[in-house]
Parts: sequence; structure tokens; C-alpha cells
Amino acid sequence: MSTHDSHNDVDVVRQDGGTPDRFADPGVHEHVQRQADIDPRAAKRVERQVLLLFTLSILATIGFVVAYFALPPGETPESMRTSNLALGLGLAVSLLGIGLGGSHYIKVLMSNREYVEERHPQRSDDATREEAIQKLKDGAEDSGLTRRGAIIGAALTAMALFPLSLVLPIVGNVGEDWNVRKFKHTMWRKGTRLAYDPTGRPIKASDLTIGSVAHVIPEDLHEAEHPLDEKAKAVVLVVRLDPRDIKSEQGEGWSYDGIVAYSKICTHVGCPVALYEQQTHHLLCPCHQSTFDVADSAKVVFGPAKRPLPQLPITVDDEGYLVAQGDFHEPVGPSFWERLT
Repeated sequence: MSTHDSHNDVDVVRQDGGTPDRFADPGVHEHVQRQADIDPRAAKRVERQVLLLFTLSILATIGFVVAYFALPPGETPESMRTSNLALGLGLAVSLLGIGLGGSHYIKVLMSNREYVEERHPQRSDDATREEAIQKLKDGAEDSGLTRRGAIIGAALTAMALFPLSLVLPIVGNVGEDWNVRKFKHTMWRKGTRLAYDPTGRPIKASDLTIGSVAHVIPEDLHEAEHPLDEKAKAVVLVVRLDPRDIKSEQGEGWSYDGIVAYSKICTHVGCPVALYEQQTHHLLCPCHQSTFDVADSAKVVFGPAKRPLPQLPITVDDEGYLVAQGDFHEPVGPSFWERLT
């Protein structure tokens, strides 16, 4: 073995040139001061920049709140686009102001000195603990925050206002509908004909062969003016199976000659379930791969969804057209609530 001195320490080096058994303490690198550390004017300039970023976040959150009330989504694609754009910009600038303001302050104004401290037992003596508390106080003083109250106030205000951009849409959209009345019923009624989406042409049972899939809406939905959310709730996927392949239904007599109808709204987060695999009778949601077996009450066979797709009970009228026996037996959509009739 051979030894040599380095940094007042000893490196023990293996003669075969392998990894040393231990290394010398490299020490702490020489601290390089930043411009803001040596030039008060530069520090003041950065302080103004941080204040501006936090103020920008505050104004963006206020703008979000104003846009939420002044630019409702409405019923047209143009009004929805305008509302979403205004809300999205407000939310983005609000978050960006907080993030940039905080990171700019930390990188330029907060102390960046490196300190080395010897390891010690977890429970220090009282004198050491008091010394640690004093160091924390000194660190707070060294950070400069105690001398920059305006930055503290702006940062706290920005972070306090930002949650409004998350809470307001939730409270506003649900509002008095916390019992989810909007999802308890759809436009399907007893005798409503099933019609192709988007043409609105009624469907006869004879139109569908085994393996056929049809995207369906209520017939009167195509003919009348209805809000977009009414159509979104009522969309249905109709599949014709060999009646011998049907293992179960959600209600007795809810299918007709192998034709079954299920809500297209995934019970996970509400994406449209529209990918049908004919050999396995599986419906796949493209968003998160929830998979439902239409031959077995649309039960979940894979993925994060927690309940089957609601089944629409159907039959045929005197002219052979497919019609609904009534509405879905439970609310459609990604969550489940008891229906109050």
C-alpha cells in the first residue's frame, strides 16, 4: 500500500490502481458572488422584477374570475371557444407568475452559500438545539425576506388568490346541482325511436346484422333544438349480437333479438366509448382503456372504470323501428348517484 497527503488529509490508495479505500475531504468550493450580492441596485432591480411577476399572477387570477362571469360558455362553439381561451389564459398566466416569481427570487436574491456541518446524533443537547434555532433565524434574515415585506405580501396574495381559479368553476358549474340533477334523466322516453347519429334517421331492427354497431341518439333530438349537453347525455351505442352469446342483461327483456343498447359515456371520466371488438364483444374506451363486455351487462373487464355502462331498455314498435322502453335505470356518466324519482 502507498499513501500520499492531499488537502491535509490522507488518501489510502491501492497499489493495483483500483478504487481508493477512502477519499480526502474536498472541502467547500469558493463562493462566487452574484451581481445582486455585490450591487444593491441590481438587487433592487431583481426585487422589482419579482414583485412584477407576483402582481401579474394576481391580476391574471382576477381576470380569470371576471372572465368566468363575463364570458359564459353559452351554447355555440364560438362562445365556448372564447370562454375556454379566456379562462385558460388566466389560469396559465396566474400559475406562470407564481412559478417564475418564486424561482427568480430563489436563484438571484436568496442566499446561495454552501455550508458544511458535521453529522451528529439525532437528539442534540439543549445548547446545540438552541444554536440550531438561532441558525434558522439567521437563515431567515440572510434570505432577505424579512427586509422585503412587499415580496412576501405579493407572493402570499398571489398564492391565496390562485385557488379561486380552481374552486370557482367547480362551485359555479355544479352550484345548486350538487345532487347532480342534470345527470339523473336523459331525453329517452317510452316509445322514443332510436335514430342514427348524426342523420337522425330512425333505425329498424332489420337494418342491423349480427356484429353491426350503430351510434344512436333519440329521434326528436335531431329534429328539435336542444342544448348540446342533452345530446351528450343521450348518446347510445347499439350492437347486434347472436342472442345465444348474451350472458346477462341489466334488466329482463331490455334487449331485442340480440340487439343491446348501452350509454356511450364511459363510467370512468366520461370519454366516448366507441371501439368495438366483434370477436370478444368488448367495448374499449380510448382515453384510459376501460373495457366493457356488452354480452355480459357491459360489465368492466379491464381498466379504471368502476361500474358497467348503463343499459337502455329497448324493443320495437308496430312498424319494426327500435324504440326505448324508458330512460336509463341509473344516471349516466363517470360517477354514480342514487336517482330520486
